[in-house]
Amino acid sequence: MENNNQERGTIDSLKPKTAFKAGLGIGIATMFVIGFFVLLGFFINGKTDKNNSNNLANTNDNGAVVNDNGAAQPSGKISLTATDYSKDWVRGDKNAKVNIVTFSDIDCPFCTRFHETMLQILKDYNGKVSWTYRHFPLTSLHPESEKKAEAAECVGEQGGNEKFWAFLDKLFADSTEKVADLPKIVGELGLNTDDFTKCLDSGKYASKIQNMSSQAQAAGAQGTPYSVVVAGDQKVPINGALPIESIKATLDSLLK
Repeated sequence: MENNNQERGTIDSLKPKTAFKAGLGIGIATMFVIGFFVLLGFFINGKTDKNNSNNLANTNDNGAVVNDNGAAQPSGKISLTATDYSKDWVRGDKNAKVNIVTFSDIDCPFCTRFHETMLQILKDYNGKVSWTYRHFPLTSLHPESEKKAEAAECVGEQGGNEKFWAFLDKLFADSTEKVADLPKIVGELGLNTDDFTKCLDSGKYASKIQNMSSQAQAAGAQGTPYSVVVAGDQKVPINGALPIESIKATLDSLLK
């Protein structure tokens, strides 16, 4: 208040014309300063919004990295246990030139999308591509995912490779299924629900699931889904649920 009174007294002591010019100058200067800070605020907010948008565009609820480059990028640093067709859960021709090893979480929405993509890939590359499924449940995000992974192993124990994949397809098709609902699904597959429940309650496959999760991390997985395309000595990572076009570009380059 003191500074405003002193300024007003100075202006009042000037001649009318001079006072008018002085007042006009002060007004313009004041508007300039206000305008400057308003524009500065817009600039800062705009930059913040852009950064936030970029961060959201590169993040999913599982932390999987999105790679938009569909070209094959072989990496010798990927540590991956080779597919054992007598023990692993494999779909497609075991003599296929290319095998895709996927680490997945049954309750992950991005994994659901990728599961559908891989079913189409197997149709489009019939006899050329096989698919190995391994578990990588992220329990911090999906509390029931580890138990569902164990359930899939119990189904595989009782019904073999065919029933394992049928069970998996069912769970990915209906993400609302709870662990408590699983015996019903097992019964619909024609399997013994009592044997399934005993197997699941025993926790006998918990260590196998943990071992697969360790394999995923050793192979470079930071989220789900995470896949490695294997063609001979070449290993190409697929981070996230990439569009089918990107995956086909990788496969085509390896199948030449």
